[in-house]
Parts: sequence; C-alpha cells; structure tokens
Amino acid sequence: MSYGPGVIHQLVMWTEYFLLRSVDLEPQKIWSRFYSAREIEVGTTYFLVKWRTQIIYPRILLRKYRKSGNPASLLESYLSVLTRGSCSTEENGRFSVQDYDVKRSYANTKLKDFILTYGMESIIVYTALLLKKRVIVYCPENQLPQLMSIVRSLPALVWHRQNWDIAFPVVEIEDSEVDVLKETTSYVAGVTDASVEGRTDLYDVFVNTSTGQISIAPDAKESFAMGKLHKDIAKHMVQCAEVDEATEEQIIKEISKKTTELLNNLRSLATETEDGSHVIQLETLKERKMAAATESFLFSLAACEGLVEV
Repeated sequence: MSYGPGVIHQLVMWTEYFLLRSVDLEPQKIWSRFYSAREIEVGTTYFLVKWRTQIIYPRILLRKYRKSGNPASLLESYLSVLTRGSCSTEENGRFSVQDYDVKRSYANTKLKDFILTYGMESIIVYTALLLKKRVIVYCPENQLPQLMSIVRSLPALVWHRQNWDIAFPVVEIEDSEVDVLKETTSYVAGVTDASVEGRTDLYDVFVNTSTGQISIAPDAKESFAMGKLHKDIAKHMVQCAEVDEATEEQIIKEISKKTTELLNNLRSLATETEDGSHVIQLETLKERKMAAATESFLFSLAACEGLVEV
C-alpha cells in the first residue's frame, strides 16, 4: 500500500511521539516494540510502524523516510550504522556511533520526579529491580509520554547492571504480548489498561500513576518485607531527590553509590569454596543475627548477583 505526503507526515509525527519524547539524539536500546495509529486521514484506517532492533537512531531514519517515502532507504542507513558504525545523510552530514555515549542516554531519566511523587515507597520499586522481580507501570492512554518516560527511567535504579532489555515501554494485554511477559522473569512493563492491576499473575509490583500508589502482589509480599536497611536507602533516595539543584545524573550516581556499598558489604560476607569461588552461605547470614527481613533480602540479592552456589 502506498501513502501520500499527509500520511507520511503523520507517520513521522506519531513515531516521534512514541520514540522521542525523552530522547536527546542518543542511541536507544529499549524501544524494540510495536506502535500504531488509527484514522490518521480520510480513507486511511490503519498503519503500523514496526521496529525490531535493539539500537535505533529514530530522527535520522524518520527524516530520511519523510523525504523519500521509501522503507528501503531506512534499511540502507540502518545496515550502514550496524556494519560500519556510521552512515551519511544529506541533511545532517555524517552520523557516527562513536560520537554518542550510550551511558548519557541511559542517564536521561525522570527518576527525580518519580521519587518525589512516590516518596519512601520508591524503595519498593528499587527492591523489585534489585531482586529481578516483575514491575508493571499503569498510565491512562492519554498520558503515553509519561508512561514511556517512567518505564525508560526505572532500570537506572540498578545502574550497575546496565540492562535496559528489561524495559517494555507499552504492552497491549493480548495473548501474544502477554505470552512474552510470561516468558520473561524480570521486567518493567508499561500498560494503559487499568484492569491489569487485577492480573497479579503478571506482576510482583504495580505502579498506578493515576492513584499515586505502589502495590505488591499477594504472592510476592514475603520478598518485600522491609527492614532498617531498606528504610535507610529510601531516606537517602528521597533526600537526594529533594535537592532542587540535583540533576538526574547526580541522583543516579548517589543511588548507585548506595547500591555499590550494599553489594560490597554483601560480598564481604562471602566464603571461599573448594574451587576458589566466593559465595554467600545462608548459614553465614544467620550467624550475623540479622532481622529476618534483612537476612532474606540479602540472600535473595546474593542469588541475583550470582553469589550463591547453585
């Protein structure tokens, strides 16, 4: 099917709307999803933009498509970046991957707003991500930019992992997409269907942006028993976010420092095995006479960090 200039313009507008709201010309690694728009002009009822890639440079591709209307030109530029690390564009000159630091892209978050909104309860999401749990974020459909911004931001809470593959910006609750979630053990997924809150089989933690509440699925409550350790980290997160001059990068750095301190303390409790590896033994934690919640949390965290003997 061929589209006229008006449709191509709408294609560009909608794709920019979904992909570029919090993107600052940085390579992104999380937007390998499906997006669509309906009734964009008389006589056209549906089109689909399908991105199946881990790395995307949307503005370059969109400008090229706006000019040519030929999908093959997009593929040509994409393959050039993929194989050579660069491509040439008439409007923007030469584009090179080396000119962009992907960590700057990862740090382009809205964590400050999130922590200020949810306060001490932010520790629930932090804990969920540390323990590789399943988080679902709900926003009404008319607040898609906010939803995608939150989903894009939350993996930065566990900065040491540098893993944005866990982010699913917008998930439709239909069989094919639900099946993908069920096959994934840890994720941050965005939804626009409020009824998903009743689907406790799909999440351990549910963030409802409409009510400003964070809830824990009944079957997961044991994993989220909080102790003094959690309270101290939560207070530090809130204090950092409350500093007016604090930037996103500074907040990420402060949270990351707390996480590093936590992991270093945990590793100091490791014992050496016969093969020379260092692992955390549950018995070692019990000898420390910790609160039950702290002991359980630390052992689960050790397992997630590969510090438990399988």
